[in-house]
Amino acid sequence: MTKDVLVTVKGLQSMEDGSPPEEVEMVAKGEYYYKNGHHYIFYNETIEGFTEQNRNSIKISENSVEVKKKGLTNMQMIFEEQKKNISYYATPFGNLQMGIAATNIDIKEQEKSLELCIDYALEINGEHAADCQIAVSVKEKNSGEFSLNI
Repeated sequence: MTKDVLVTVKGLQSMEDGSPPEEVEMVAKGEYYYKNGHHYIFYNETIEGFTEQNRNSIKISENSVEVKKKGLTNMQMIFEEQKKNISYYATPFGNLQMGIAATNIDIKEQEKSLELCIDYALEINGEHAADCQIAVSVKEKNSGEFSLNI
C-alpha cells in the first residue's frame, strides 16, 4: 500500500441506558507506513465546534492495537483481546479515566487496503458506560475504490 491513503473511521456505541446506538463516521486523508511488522496510520481530525485539530495515530501489531490522539484532546487507547487496559482521556472539559476491554480484534490486510474492526467494552471512571465497536478502513488514495478532492 502506498503512503497516501484515505482513512475512514466508524464508531458505534450502545449505551447502558437502552437508548438507540450512536454512530459516528469520519473520513480524512492520511499516511500509512509498514515498519518492523507494525502498521502505522496517521491522520488529522477536526472536532466540531473547535478550530484546533487532533493528530491521530494508530499502530497495529500482531496482538494489539494502539490509538493515540494529540491536540485538543489527548488520549491513548490500547486494545488487546480479553485484557482490560486503563487510560486517561484529557478533554477541554476535564479528564476521564477509561477502561478498555477488547472482546474481538479483526484485521484484514489486502494489497491496496487494510480493514480493522474492534469490539470493546468501555468504562468511564470505573463504571461500565457502553459496548462499542470501531471500524477503520485504510485505502490507497488513488485506488479507484473511493476518492475525495483533498
